[in-house]
Amino acid sequence: MWRPTGSSYDAFASHLQRVGGFPTYLPWPLGPGWSVTDFAAVATGDGEARATMTCVSGSSQLDGPVDVIVVSEEPGTGFGARVAGLTEEGAARLDPGHEIGDGPAPVRVRVDQHPVGLWPVSVSATPGEWDRSVVAGEAGGRWLWLVLRPASAILLLRDDWILRDVSATGPGLVALPFGGAAPPW
Repeated sequence: MWRPTGSSYDAFASHLQRVGGFPTYLPWPLGPGWSVTDFAAVATGDGEARATMTCVSGSSQLDGPVDVIVVSEEPGTGFGARVAGLTEEGAARLDPGHEIGDGPAPVRVRVDQHPVGLWPVSVSATPGEWDRSVVAGEAGGRWLWLVLRPASAILLLRDDWILRDVSATGPGLVALPFGGAAPPW
């Protein structure tokens, strides 16, 4: 796993070079007062990316300070579950679980131009169960996880909420605000 010590444009550019074409999603556009506060990547021993994570932080009128963490990962990697704080009988979970795809998706977001269904992932048997909401689904053949803190921030997600793969955006990312405290995970 690679995670920078601080969030900056240069560190984010290094992150994007490390992961190549692996999707790195950000909510798009970022609202006023929001910034990129954390990001990470997981790769195999030969450097092939298996997962990416980004976090944007800001505030909402109803929730105060909010963190939105987005993870894209190959099935079986377990990074999304780790970031979400999920365990099964003392061991880390690998994938979202049986809840995914059970009935119609209660949450839909747009990934680039495609609607993606997201289902709640139970955190009820984990420490801090009321401090976050977790939803997951599938985008482009990979697991897509969203972890929102506080739990009530789930109400920010609407059908017009957009995630953009910024892995090929280039210099336009210089306009993004970076910095702030990285969330715990």
